[in-house]
Amino acid sequence: MSYIVNIEKQCGCVKKSGIEFPKTFDSLEEAKKEAEALASEFNETFCQKHNFQVEENGETLTIKVGMN
Repeated sequence: MSYIVNIEKQCGCVKKSGIEFPKTFDSLEEAKKEAEALASEFNETFCQKHNFQVEENGETLTIKVGMN
């Protein structure tokens, strides 16, 4: 079974980062760790127009993008 980390919508900062989505992992733990790390990095280093949170839905973890 594989687990997917994806992003809800790619704002300009995500596109500029060059990070490719979706990302696939062999374990849920790996996927959660990566999704949380990316959301945290995005919240700390991007332009602050958006906030990023992880939402788990079965085998897919989605980084949700909200307005600040």
